[in-house]
Amino acid sequence: MMRLKIFQVDAFASRVFEGNPAAVVPLRQWLPDDVLQAIAMENNLSETAFFVSAGKGFRLRWFTPEAEVDLCGHATLAAAQVLFAHLGHVGPEIRFQSNSGELRVRHEGKQLCLDFPAVASRPCQAPEELIDGLHARPQQVLAGTDYLAVFETEQIIAELAPTFSRLAGLDRRGVIVTAPGQDCDFVSRCFYPSLAVNEDPVTGSAHCQLAPYWAKRLGRKRLSARQLSSRGGQIDCEIQGRRVLLRGQAVTYLDGTITLP
Repeated sequence: MMRLKIFQVDAFASRVFEGNPAAVVPLRQWLPDDVLQAIAMENNLSETAFFVSAGKGFRLRWFTPEAEVDLCGHATLAAAQVLFAHLGHVGPEIRFQSNSGELRVRHEGKQLCLDFPAVASRPCQAPEELIDGLHARPQQVLAGTDYLAVFETEQIIAELAPTFSRLAGLDRRGVIVTAPGQDCDFVSRCFYPSLAVNEDPVTGSAHCQLAPYWAKRLGRKRLSARQLSSRGGQIDCEIQGRRVLLRGQAVTYLDGTITLP
């Protein structure tokens, strides 16, 4: 039998039961992909992060219950929390190599700061499946990694009740809905039914697409954001050229062991 450490971390949260929970499994060496996928399915969280030591940093991968993904913000934050708080990482910064290039996470007081690539969006015609799935017509729709559907008010975002089976057939990873915030610069919700994640509680990678849009619209490089899931989460965003800095806290909920045959 093989025993592996596992942690569950609430990312973009200042206390447990908030933010977005991610599982983190440190590895000495990579296991077969089907085993990694089975672990992620068993965890049944939006993402499970796996990492191995690589040079002066770590190689990092993320799996939903359904598939591997190329970028995940909250599980990167969770992996950094595990390294800083539980595995004795020395120094203020961690470098991860990923399918989306080098990602850096550094300590900034109580917060962790993610350094991620910005994601550009281009205006597009709203697919009928998107409108049918959201049961609402956005002011504007843009296409990037996800569809970005822009609405007029925070209340509209909060009250959306999507039909996820309609959104699952779209040709993008998922759908981000967004609007100006009442007590922050912008709010959002994120839907990924094609990855077996109907609504993601707090989505770091989505803010790589949201922050450039809102920075251009509002004419500012620093922005405050809130994701309106049932758990909720706060993200501070900053544009630096072609990079996006995402700041938030993380709290460890679980420290345990899993057993594999």
